[in-house]
Amino acid sequence: MIDLHTHTLFSDGVLVPAEHLRRFEVMGYNAVAITDHADSSNLDFIVPRIVRAAADLNPFSNTRLIPGIELTHIPPDLFKTLTDKARELGAQVVVAHGETPVEPVIIGTNRAALEAGVDILAHPGFLTEEDAALAAGKGILLELSGRKGHSLTNGHVARLAVRTGAKMAVNADAHEPGDFMTSERAETVAMGAGLTREQYQTLRKDMADLVRRL
Repeated sequence: MIDLHTHTLFSDGVLVPAEHLRRFEVMGYNAVAITDHADSSNLDFIVPRIVRAAADLNPFSNTRLIPGIELTHIPPDLFKTLTDKARELGAQVVVAHGETPVEPVIIGTNRAALEAGVDILAHPGFLTEEDAALAAGKGILLELSGRKGHSLTNGHVARLAVRTGAKMAVNADAHEPGDFMTSERAETVAMGAGLTREQYQTLRKDMADLVRRL
């Protein structure tokens, strides 16, 4: 099990990184990314602290902690600049807060994030086929979300990903322990979006491949 989109108290989650990681370890996860919400005001505050937490905790954990960030509600024109800045600061996974159907994300965010070369486009809502094809070409993972509201368009995202050959990820977008997904729950999210078991296994391999490349 791998989750590439979770939150701690560095944004709107509830746990410090150490407890966050330990709870995932007890669940048998191979890796988890902490990707707290950021814009230009707090990017340079969050990323170095998650990098430090990963360096301190990974030697003692069977679950790999991956330092990341979720660029959230930023103007589309800032995506390239802040994606590059996040990587300079040490973020190994850059998640874009996509055009979820339940929040007022600026139209054009999906495209800007893809063009900026983020690693994961989270809960991208009513993604266009053109943007799905762009994700496929760049190897960017399209998220099937386990989070209430954000998951409303999982089926739409999955259909476009399959049609265009885009890679996918299933993530909890967890903010508290009750959000953490068991392997059975993650598979249910994927199957509920219309994936076959074979397609789900490919999804899990693509997530593992991303982690191995880091």
